Amino acid sequence: MPKPPLLHFLLLLVFIVFAFAAAGTPQFKEAPQFYNSPDCPLITEEDDFNGESSIFCSDQAIHVAITLDSTYIRGSMAAILSILQHSSCPQNIAFHFVASATANVSLLRATISSSFPYLNFQVYPFDVSSVSRLISTSIRSALDCPLNYARSYLANLLPLCVTRVVYLDSDLVLVDDIAKLAATPLGDDSVLAAPQYCNANFTSYFTATFWSNPSLSLTFANRKPCYFNTGVMVIDLDRWRKGDYTRKIEEWMEVQKRTRIYNLGSLPPFLLVFAGNIVPVDHRWNQHGLGGDNFRGLCRDLHPGPVSLLHWSGKGKPWARLDANRPCPLDALWAPYDLLQTPFALDS
Repeated sequence: MPKPPLLHFLLLLVFIVFAFAAAGTPQFKEAPQFYNSPDCPLITEEDDFNGESSIFCSDQAIHVAITLDSTYIRGSMAAILSILQHSSCPQNIAFHFVASATANVSLLRATISSSFPYLNFQVYPFDVSSVSRLISTSIRSALDCPLNYARSYLANLLPLCVTRVVYLDSDLVLVDDIAKLAATPLGDDSVLAAPQYCNANFTSYFTATFWSNPSLSLTFANRKPCYFNTGVMVIDLDRWRKGDYTRKIEEWMEVQKRTRIYNLGSLPPFLLVFAGNIVPVDHRWNQHGLGGDNFRGLCRDLHPGPVSLLHWSGKGKPWARLDANRPCPLDALWAPYDLLQTPFALDS
């Protein structure tokens, strides 16, 4: 006796749900393709980087670096879509993805290609052993992931022809044209630019041991250091390489291994090296802290002022809260960029 159509449909739906669960790998929808506006600069299609388009070495391209891993891939996909959707020249963006060398890089590459078949991107394996020995435990285990430190090694990982890059965390979305951020002037000698927050309690980012030791705390002498969030940075890679800033960050991590001078993962070494010497960017480019603090991840409101970038830094991530049916009000601003293909979305 044939099954009624509704029962057949429900059985098929159950099968698909179990198939997704068994696979253990999230599936993502294909994003729409976005095209340049007529006044975008033309980047020639000559091959000169591993047989790929010359966009990866073009000074006219906007170079964006984001890390990729299985834990945050859903956030990374949303970030990519938001960048493309709000860009006036999306075809002129070169994405430089950094993934752990121990990860399934082929799967990550295939995931990106499946949702963004037209995307200009490269994936660079990051040998985490180079930094793992330097990492000290922090107040939240997620901050101890070696890939969290990849931002310190971009100058070594990306081709020498890439002279400037916008680094972005995976837990954010843009609602403005990234070209505006990428064009931030760095002056004659600044290495990086980022929104900085001089009203924050800067002393709280370091331990009493640090502040009580003049040989350590005097590193900020003749500087006016302010907190900045390293999830959104414009970096001059040429100046970084010439100044050997990766090594300077590693030296502070080595100090931390001997004497605990901070508690917050990869941020404090950046502050030690750069705070007080960065180009400040308008706060609209990092409305951070939407993930709450590092302990409970409670809901937070936007900072006063205009918004170009929403950043769920902190413990709470929008995709996790949405899946748990406990979203914060601002998580609704992330949801439109979520490309996750659920078993129930059968109309796509």
